[in-house]
Amino acid sequence: MVKSHEGIIGNGYWKPVKADTEPSSFNRATEWCGKAIRPSFLRDSDSTSARKRTAYLDGLRGFAALLVYWGHHELWAHDSEAILENVYGYDSQYYFVNLPGVRLFFSGGHLAVTIFFVLSGYVLSAKPLTYIQAGEQLSLGDNLSSALFRRWIRLHIPLICTTFLFMSSWHLFGYKTDTEAQSNFRDEVWNWYCEFKNFSFVFRTGGEPMFSYNFHTWSIPVEFRGSVAVYTALLAFSRCTRNARLWCEVGLVIYFMYIADGWSNAAFIAGMLLCDLELLYASRNIPETFKPLARFKHTIFYLMFFIALYLAGAPASSSDIHVLKNSPGWHYLSYLKPQAVYDYKWFYLFWAATFMVASIRHISWLKRFFETRFNQYLGRISYGFYLVHGPILWSLGDRIYAAVGWSREPHAVNMPEWINFLPITKAGPYGLEVSFLLPQLVLLPITLWSAEIVTVLFDEPSVRFAQWLYGKTLAPCVKA
Repeated sequence: MVKSHEGIIGNGYWKPVKADTEPSSFNRATEWCGKAIRPSFLRDSDSTSARKRTAYLDGLRGFAALLVYWGHHELWAHDSEAILENVYGYDSQYYFVNLPGVRLFFSGGHLAVTIFFVLSGYVLSAKPLTYIQAGEQLSLGDNLSSALFRRWIRLHIPLICTTFLFMSSWHLFGYKTDTEAQSNFRDEVWNWYCEFKNFSFVFRTGGEPMFSYNFHTWSIPVEFRGSVAVYTALLAFSRCTRNARLWCEVGLVIYFMYIADGWSNAAFIAGMLLCDLELLYASRNIPETFKPLARFKHTIFYLMFFIALYLAGAPASSSDIHVLKNSPGWHYLSYLKPQAVYDYKWFYLFWAATFMVASIRHISWLKRFFETRFNQYLGRISYGFYLVHGPILWSLGDRIYAAVGWSREPHAVNMPEWINFLPITKAGPYGLEVSFLLPQLVLLPITLWSAEIVTVLFDEPSVRFAQWLYGKTLAPCVKA
């Protein structure tokens, strides 16, 4: 009998040898937990992975999530929307952070959310539009049924898990936040459940729109409603001619933006329209109307990008139209606001986000920026980043800001011992003070690390779970 590394050979048979080094279930579980909580910069990077055609969109989503983080921290520490949410020169206020374009890096959260919606409309419709343009109706039906089945599950499982953990931490560690806690954990769980079940019904017409266990998640029901609008429009237009489909998409944008106050749905459909046009362009099936514009392509998209930068700075401190009219550089633009739109900022942000998403692909240096490794990393953890940055801000961040000198009225009740515990100078321009930047050396890495953990433990598994559950519900003839 001869022994080899592949097995045992002799007596006319072979059988594999079980490796002595095969890890046990405990070791595999330990290794998985280690990977889940280990920051990505300590892992081996995968430099051989192929870059997707739409990788820049992932990077844009990630960078937008960073803008949301930075804007919320600026507003929380400085506690002054009157400055950060208005334009340069309004009410005789002249700050560097209010300059056009610059302000996006200090209070660009509203633009970022609008970009999320346009990107979602683009990404959700990419595969279905490929089937529509190819005339593959059966594949389209399979894709839409799967996507719509999985969408609510994929969006809400990470939200359920993160808000439950945040709520539980109040009672486990005995600290206070600005959100009023219940007297005991049992009552807290019941209150959390009652709020969530109402919050999760995305077609409700009344009640509190915010989820008090994470105010920033107000956009999740909007995201789901926009997804339904996209899937419905795709199915409704699937048998239309090319030009009829494009005109119907334009008509929906006009309806949502100018007739009904549905700016968020308009953003989703605008993303769908952009995707449709780009797929038609790639297949050389673009309508004749656009072909004469091809030689001016770079000029047009650069112009769109700079218009987007300006419109993205729309005043956001109030929905009063007089604030807009009295803002330097916005008086004449205020007359463009449709009658249907109540909060005017969303009208201008809709166009800013649409123009920005449309133009980035055609501006090579900007596209490369969003394809950089850091932005791709932010894109991968963007949903987890969005979910955890608020709870970390309201717990650890609030205490660090109070300690270095950014005290607010609630601190006197919730954490008086933290006020000016380690005061740091506020030297520096508004929004970039030393006492604001130094805490970021702690808060930003912890937030990114927490976002990675949420991505590995909740976000990615929720995608797989939704797919698995959908597969379990299929009839045998469909599976075949």
